[in-house]
This record gives sequence, C-alpha cells and structure tokens, in this order.
Amino acid sequence: MINALRGTKDILPDEISLWQRIEAIGRDIFNIYGYKEIRTPIIEEASLFIRSIGDATDIVQKEMYVFSDRGNRIIALRPEATASIARAYIENSLFQAGGIAKLFYIGPMFRSERPQQGRQRQFYQIGVEAIGSDNPFIDAEVIALSARFLERLGVKKFHVKLNSLGCQKDKIRVMEKHKESFRPYLEKLCETCKNRFDKNVLRIFDCKEDSCKSIAQNVEAESALCSDCAGHFEKVKVGLNAIGIEYTVDNKIVRGLDYYTRTVFEITQESLGAKDAICAGGRYNNLVKELGGKDTPAIGFAFGMERLTLALDKAREVKIVRCKVNTFVAVTGDALYNEAFKLLDSLRMAGISSEIDYDTKSLKAQMRKAEKLGAKFVVILGEEEFKNKKVVIRDMENSSQKEVVLEDIIKEYSLILSTP
Repeated sequence: MINALRGTKDILPDEISLWQRIEAIGRDIFNIYGYKEIRTPIIEEASLFIRSIGDATDIVQKEMYVFSDRGNRIIALRPEATASIARAYIENSLFQAGGIAKLFYIGPMFRSERPQQGRQRQFYQIGVEAIGSDNPFIDAEVIALSARFLERLGVKKFHVKLNSLGCQKDKIRVMEKHKESFRPYLEKLCETCKNRFDKNVLRIFDCKEDSCKSIAQNVEAESALCSDCAGHFEKVKVGLNAIGIEYTVDNKIVRGLDYYTRTVFEITQESLGAKDAICAGGRYNNLVKELGGKDTPAIGFAFGMERLTLALDKAREVKIVRCKVNTFVAVTGDALYNEAFKLLDSLRMAGISSEIDYDTKSLKAQMRKAEKLGAKFVVILGEEEFKNKKVVIRDMENSSQKEVVLEDIIKEYSLILSTP
C-alpha cells in the first residue's frame, strides 16, 4: 500500500467546502480593495529564493526542496510566493501600467520542515502583494485588509502585532543592538541560534526551541530607526487608527527573511495555542531591485490556509457542510433506465445538480441513497406513471409528492425553486 508522503495531506470532499468558502471570501474582499489574481509556477530557479530569502535562512539551508532537471538547472519548489511574484512583476513588465500593481495569490508552497498542527510540508497560502508605492497608507491598507479578511471569515480573538525594522542602515543598527542583548546568553542558545547570532541575529526571535524562546522573551528589543523610517512608521499607525484597526507595537516582531524592511506585522489567534501565528507580512522595498528590476517599494502578507481552517473549526464559527445534490433520479426497473438517464441529463443541462443510482438497486435502496446524499427532491420514474408520460416528484423534507407531466418537469422545477 502506498500512502501520502509525510507532511502532505489529502483535502477530502467533506472538508473542501470550508476551503472553498475561505477562497471565495478572499477573492471577494481582495477584489473590493482592487487586488487582481496572479498565478505563478510552483517551480522556479533555486537562485531566486537564495537571493531573496537569504542563503543563511533555515528555509534555504534546511527546508527548500531542490533538484536538478534534465537541463542540469537547479530547480526549487517554491517555499513562499513573494519572490516569485517579484520575479513575475519584473519579467512581465507589470510596472508599465503605472501606479501600484495590486496582486493576490492562492496556492501550494513547499518546505521540508517538521510537520505540525496547521503546517504541512506541502501547505497552502492566500496572500496579497502591493508593488510600487512607499506611501505609509498603503501599509495601513494592507494590514487593514488582512484584519477585514478575518472579520469577514468570522475569525475572532485575533491580534495584530506591528513593528518597523527601518531601512537597511537601520536594520544593521537594530541587529547590533540585539547582538548586545543576546551576547550574555550566547552559550545557552541552541547550535542553530549560535550561528544565527553572527549571520542574522534577528532570526533568534523565530527559533522554535523552548530555551531560545525563553531567552528571546526576556531580552530587550529597542528600536533604532532613522528619522525617515520613524516618521513612516508613525504615519502607518495614524492610518490604522483612522479606520479603527486595533494593534499593538511589538519590537520583537522581526520577520526572519532577508528582504524585509520597514513595516513588519503578524496576526495571532488565541485558539491555535503555542503556534498561534495565522498571518505574517511586511514591506520589502529592496527586493525588486535586488532581483534585477528598478528600485520599487512593495508590501504584502500571507495567510496559512491550514491555520485558517483550524481557527474557523475551533471557533466553531463555520459549520462544515457536505456538498448536497438537489435532485435524485430514481427508477423502477432496468427497462426505464435509459429514460431515467435522459432525464438526468435534462436536469443537469438546466443547471440542477442531480444524481442517479448506477447500481440498479431496489426503489427502497435508491430512496435511502437519496437521503444519504441530502437530496431535496427525488424524481421517480415508475412504469405506470411513465405509460402516461408522467413522473413523480417527491419532496424529501416534508414527504409530499405530486405527479408531473414529463415534458413539463423543467418548467415545474422552475416554479418549485422560485417558491420561497
């Protein structure tokens, strides 16, 4: 027996309605805010992620799926979407349209990390990118959009945490300050964090080891922003305050990827427990230029779909409902099966979701199957009725039924469906 690979999961038909609802609400609200969908390949040259995410990150060093293709190119399964979208923005000259390129995406990402609740090795993200403006009110818009999305979904008890890393010069000063804070604890850090201390001390705040998390909680995390970046951050907060988005400033929100600058944020949700991050995002003003494009500021966020489904399920705000059929076509005897099949097709052509039993069971067994499928109506083709060119429509909710002329069945359905 061959099983799914560790860290991958089948999303079954009984679960998919919740996923589809999240996607539908996402598409709707993103469109309201002016964001348009983009779909990028799930494979890219590995160098794209090494350059953008950083060669010292856990993602690049330990988690990225990398292989050589037949042309001996080094290929990676995408571990995140931002770098791919920045590459697509440059390659397809999306900047020529002028203004801000507002894009959203939904799709699978891949990281070879230890599977945990709400995170698989193949996991799904839904997110947005706004490329082309350094206006702090675009930061406020993106953060507000993430919060409004959760509100529309019905997710409650979530918290927006906000910080600014400043420009590249500020990041260097911030990292030096953090080094001084962590230096007394250096020997107590895990081996990975000892390496992070020299390469990018900010990543210690993202460590999952309990000892490192405890140290990170106790170290000082002072801001070291230049006047321009401090002013930018103040305007972001002004924008959020103006539209009533609640947040807390947390200097330990650092976002470990190399491309982040200025505004960074996370959203946590209480019901998820220790792994409570449900959304993360921030500004990446240097990424497009680093990938060969023009100097172009940008900001975005990503939600983990699995985390969203967990939050909704635990909050019991959304009931997972099985997909139901409207009508089940039941037939008495093989002789009428061809006519029943034709009727089934007519119903489907009229846009009515319909099913039939392909096992030629008894009428009683067919009725049980209709009930199991959640059918609202059963159309019964019986021999006596069919001789008179009629069928019986049975309402499964109140057990009432009526005879209808076969030719008029679509018209009859229009009346039934239009009745409140």
